[in-house]
Amino acid sequence: MQCDLCPHYCRLKVGATGRCQARAATESGLVSLNYGLFTAICVDPIEKKPLYHFHPGTNILSLGSFGCNLNCPFCQNWEIARAKRPAVAELSPDEVVHLAEKSAREAGSIGVAFTYNEPLMSIEYLLATLPKLQAAGQKSVLVTNGMINPEPWRELLPYVDAVNLDIKAFTPNFYREVVGGDLATVLAAAKMLFIAGVHLELTCLLIPGLNDELTEIGQLVDWIAAELSSEVPLHFSRYFPRYRMNNPPTSLQRLKEAVDLGRKQLRYVYAGNAPELGEEYTGRSPF
Repeated sequence: MQCDLCPHYCRLKVGATGRCQARAATESGLVSLNYGLFTAICVDPIEKKPLYHFHPGTNILSLGSFGCNLNCPFCQNWEIARAKRPAVAELSPDEVVHLAEKSAREAGSIGVAFTYNEPLMSIEYLLATLPKLQAAGQKSVLVTNGMINPEPWRELLPYVDAVNLDIKAFTPNFYREVVGGDLATVLAAAKMLFIAGVHLELTCLLIPGLNDELTEIGQLVDWIAAELSSEVPLHFSRYFPRYRMNNPPTSLQRLKEAVDLGRKQLRYVYAGNAPELGEEYTGRSPF
């Protein structure tokens, strides 16, 4: 049978799992292996997502599961994203709503961020949970690689308040060869989210020798300004060796150059993972 959630279109025999490790074929059809299972539960500042322009100064309940349809060799959360069905908690959609309301009372949380792994691999759970959060007055946030097909995105859009979308690079070859994905799908998702009025912020991790050439960075900035808006915030993050990648860390100089280049066309551009650069580059209060 075939999974139509993302552009991989995994064709699976009974008992096999997709590339995401979160969806499997059974005798009765495709099932979600991570439905309601969570590997991480905590309350974070909203800026940590990073979302600097969505209710700044507040907290949000952050939930992570397992599974991802990319295989980034530099993944910061690979222990859970690529894990074999670990879990520290099982929560029904109603229990997530109750936990969100409790976090709102006790920690000033504004809602729930589905993050740490790829939340779109839990599409059935999101479709069951996000409408309940919306009805309870809780915000729903996705921190995502954006790589699912248009139809499931359209089902989710009415219930999503904010997204931080990770654009891994601005070349199709990087997506194919380095992370196993599709750039066109991600860019189409960004346009769909923006047109739908979902609060959107973008993140790009700059990796020396792979996606940090100023020409490529300029092309990304050009695309955001032309296809989205100069008002869409962009976060350039500093890479450090992690998982299977040992490239040297991004230089602070290149990070500054990327931010400066972005600010020629975009109003809000920030450097992440680089407190050494100071508020001029990492500031969270741009208004």
